[in-house]
Amino acid sequence: MNSAGVYLHIPFCRARCSYCDFATGMYEAAAADRYVPALVKEIERWQEVAAPAEIDTIYFGGGTPSLLSLAQLESILTVVRRRFVVAAGAEITVEINPGDGGTHPSQQSANPTENLQSQKRFFRGLRDLGVNRASFGAQTFNDRELKLLGRTHDGRDIRTTFETLRGCGFDNISFDLIAGLPGQTLGGWKENLDHALRLRPEHLSLYLLDVHEGTPLADQIRSGMRPKPDDDVAAEMYEVMLEKLCGAGYEHYEISNFCRPGFASRHNSKYWTGAPYYGFGCSAHSYDGARRRWANQRDAASYAGLIEKNESPIIERTELNDEDARSEAVFLGMRLMRGIDLEDYRKRFGKDLLAEFDREIDRLAGAGLVRVDEQFLRLTGRGALLSNEVFAALG
Repeated sequence: MNSAGVYLHIPFCRARCSYCDFATGMYEAAAADRYVPALVKEIERWQEVAAPAEIDTIYFGGGTPSLLSLAQLESILTVVRRRFVVAAGAEITVEINPGDGGTHPSQQSANPTENLQSQKRFFRGLRDLGVNRASFGAQTFNDRELKLLGRTHDGRDIRTTFETLRGCGFDNISFDLIAGLPGQTLGGWKENLDHALRLRPEHLSLYLLDVHEGTPLADQIRSGMRPKPDDDVAAEMYEVMLEKLCGAGYEHYEISNFCRPGFASRHNSKYWTGAPYYGFGCSAHSYDGARRRWANQRDAASYAGLIEKNESPIIERTELNDEDARSEAVFLGMRLMRGIDLEDYRKRFGKDLLAEFDREIDRLAGAGLVRVDEQFLRLTGRGALLSNEVFAALG
């Protein structure tokens, strides 16, 4: 069986971003003090898989896991290591917000030097716990755009946090940037990429803005407070992104993800390759690597209440049939720029993908969206930009 990953959802944020539709809420110490023991208890009594695979990735996501104390994070890692066989050299990632780490928001000092020293102690503490990868949401280096998004940091915080992580021994750092923000220009996006490349992180996740209904940003665009994102400009931004990053030696290994050689996200790659992963915490999703998927209660307080009553937090279970499994394998596999191994597909599903979708693949190839290359069906650069069209044709 493939090695598995563990995902740990920490649903607390310092502020709610205008574009976010994740299962998160404002940080409160009392809520965190209730949530962490519930998370630990869920892991302790977990029995969803009789013989779980060895764990080689652990990912603290959210939310902002760095709002927890080192003691809280240690209690979670301790129970994971007790409950699962964790491989030597496992990738352990913690998501961090620029400027955060080391103190709760209510305890931040007015003295920047004190906050920086606290952040350094926190990052060194993470390394002592075995955390070896840091991921943080830069989103943009432009202070005006950060304010529009409701972020609590500025461009200087991104650089300071990155340099502090480096100084504390992190040699695997990832951060996110968003293209296509309302009012963002192509020149502004190029500046963001230049800032990123000067820092030279091991990994970059670069997303085109997706406006979700029900978020403040969607309401602002609908009311005319913010301009609607321009799809043509966003397409140009994607092309510039490919040119600049690939030209700088980064590998484009997934539609939205780039890495220096050897630094692809081992945890996120499990989602795209069909490996098992076990999710804990509110809204966390899991997959057994074969046919079973399940998901936890989304609301943090309701999740904690179920755990406290010794009830299961799982509210949704799905058993994939043959067609579901095939469709997922295509959708997820085609997200990777290496594409789908046609021989592996034939062995797994007993079908020839090229024959099964011959007309669709001919049309997509003619449009320059896919190509068949050394027994792989894969997206082109243009296909990555228009991937939803490809997924719809092969779904």
